Amino acid sequence: MVAMPKISQDQRDARRQQILDAALTCFSRDGFHNTTTGDIVRESGISQGALYLYFANKDDIVVALADERHQQEAFLNALAEREQDPIRGLARLIDLHGSGLKDPARADLRRVGIQGWGEALRNPRIQATAVEGLTRVRDAIAHLIERGQRTGQIRGSVDPGAVATTLVAAFQGLVLQTAWGEDMDLRAVGQVLRDMIAHSLLTPAGLASWNGAAAPVNPSRPKKDI
Repeated sequence: MVAMPKISQDQRDARRQQILDAALTCFSRDGFHNTTTGDIVRESGISQGALYLYFANKDDIVVALADERHQQEAFLNALAEREQDPIRGLARLIDLHGSGLKDPARADLRRVGIQGWGEALRNPRIQATAVEGLTRVRDAIAHLIERGQRTGQIRGSVDPGAVATTLVAAFQGLVLQTAWGEDMDLRAVGQVLRDMIAHSLLTPAGLASWNGAAAPVNPSRPKKDI
């Protein structure tokens, strides 16, 4: 009997990522329901048997893609929460999430993410994953709002959870319109969003930090979309 060659953990991780990248392409192009595991196999260039070594079924792949996106979002949230000034942290969080809205490299991810919202209405497992990722972002925003209230930079009458829900809803709407190919001036949209935050949430002390965060650190760097 010939022993099967062993592969390293790095090779296993690379193979798994190869499957996920292929699935993302297929789901973006054809949708969840029109994509078969055979389509993913052909797109990835691996064998059907190899795919099942990593994922039991198509739902497993969908959940893995959602988890991957949530890990990226968690990294952005952590970067914002590390800011000592919560107002600058909030500004950074908006910039970090908003700057990817028109990144061509993330177009497939946006399309598949929107499909995932629809799939969550019928699949409890996918819904649980989607809600978990959404909750992390909302919690990060609410935490920054609470910190700002403690430092006197955000009005004490503001409900942190309501602010977080509103900002997430606005971002989700922009994700959808961007994926549709709507002709939007994201820079102008971002300015409206900043103005809304400045006038409805911030105290004079918070406004000073907010205006400082809005000023470009390096004028030679291009402005962000949002």
